[in-house]
Amino acid sequence: MLAWTIYLSFAGALIEALLPKGKAGLARWFALCIALLGLLHAVGGFIQGIGQGRNVIVDVPWVPSMGIHFLLAADGISRVLVLLTGLAAVAGILFSWNVEHRTNEFFAFYLALIGGVYGVFLSFDLFLLFVFYEIAIVPKYFLIAIWGSTRREYGAMKLALYSFVGSAMVLIGLLAAYSTAGSHSTSLIDLAHAGLPVSFQMWCFPLVFIGFAILAGMWPFHTWAPTGHVAAPTAASMLLAGVVMKLGAYGCLRVGMGLFPRGLDAWGWTFLGIGSWRDVFAILAVIGIVYGALVALAQTDFKFVIGYSSVSHMGFVLLGLMTLNQIGVTGAVLQMFSHGVIAGLLFAIVGRVVYDRTHTRQFAELEPMHLARRLPFAAWAFVIAGMASMGLPGFSGFVAELQVLIGAWIAKPWWTVAAGLGIVIGVAYTWRALQKAFFGDRLPTAEEHPKIGWPDLGAITWPEITGVALLTLTSFAVGLYPRILLDTIEPAVKALLAGGGQ
Repeated sequence: MLAWTIYLSFAGALIEALLPKGKAGLARWFALCIALLGLLHAVGGFIQGIGQGRNVIVDVPWVPSMGIHFLLAADGISRVLVLLTGLAAVAGILFSWNVEHRTNEFFAFYLALIGGVYGVFLSFDLFLLFVFYEIAIVPKYFLIAIWGSTRREYGAMKLALYSFVGSAMVLIGLLAAYSTAGSHSTSLIDLAHAGLPVSFQMWCFPLVFIGFAILAGMWPFHTWAPTGHVAAPTAASMLLAGVVMKLGAYGCLRVGMGLFPRGLDAWGWTFLGIGSWRDVFAILAVIGIVYGALVALAQTDFKFVIGYSSVSHMGFVLLGLMTLNQIGVTGAVLQMFSHGVIAGLLFAIVGRVVYDRTHTRQFAELEPMHLARRLPFAAWAFVIAGMASMGLPGFSGFVAELQVLIGAWIAKPWWTVAAGLGIVIGVAYTWRALQKAFFGDRLPTAEEHPKIGWPDLGAITWPEITGVALLTLTSFAVGLYPRILLDTIEPAVKALLAGGGQ
């Protein structure tokens, strides 16, 4: 069932590309139907997998002479991230209902990107995973370069270059692992049990981990993320923050930690208290949490606030991975899901509901508009999304970040203290953005008044209401009953940490 998420997405992309020009309504509804079918298969696969371990979905020889198979499988981690992708795909189309320029091409690239993401999360062959990983890069570029806004060519090229540099690092590591293991199989499970030498893992692990972590927005390789988010159209911003950054974190966990667990061992010497790659990447994660929050606090562009907040929240994912204990890594996976939903909601409100009506993202221009009165739906939707982003109890972010912080305390207490500072700053930048964008009390000057467009900002549409409801209720449901995901994630994490190659 889960394999059909890939097949439907790519088939839908091909058909979208062949649809007649000028049929925007047809392109939208067709894309929405494909995304809904993908979500239904993701939900069905998730339900079927409850209580089960890793299941092989498809296993067909692809390049037998090299041991390469078209091998699709799913464990608890994969199922949760496939479910996230289905939700993000549907929501992104709902918030792209106003796209009029080359509509069928837009949704063709969109569905191709979704197909590549599904493929990464379900691939248990190293070569196949890398192919899907690369496929996802191409549509990202065109979605931003053609349909983006602020410095779109620069943002698209920067994202593509960072992605390809990271991919090159990953490819070198994977080829080295394949060769060192005897060149008989590219299966993740086979390679995980190939007994790769410790000395090899010690240098190959950081190469592969950094290659994937670039796409996850790890400091100091994060600079593509805010630029790409701001340049991208709303749906692409939602996918970049919601699922594409998760590809990098997933690669760090599944490939980096799964294939090279001994790469996290102590070096045998320390410098300034740093004695392993685990320490290095944990420190970079903590810096990312605090740095991203501080920069978000200083922004004057609404979308840049959300862009840098994504860097900060992805730091919790990487920190959770580096705890190397079950509660911390489980929290990291749950944070991937939670941040995917919440970041998608925030970008949708800022990019679609606010920017497409006001044509500005600058707080100085938004403040005198008094949007809380003129767009009350947007204001209160952002209040809810902001509370979820801050990790208030009752939302998915609370459970995820709490588990990461507990895992970090077990590993090294100071990690938790530093990350906690990022949470406090997160409260500050969220409420600052909320006050300036929606609840400002400054009156417009005589020069500003004609620019603000007082007559009408347009009514909130049904796709916007549906998309906000879908993402909000998802975060709320997981926050109230986290076991719905944790019961699926925990066994997979336990097996991976035990060296099961999951």
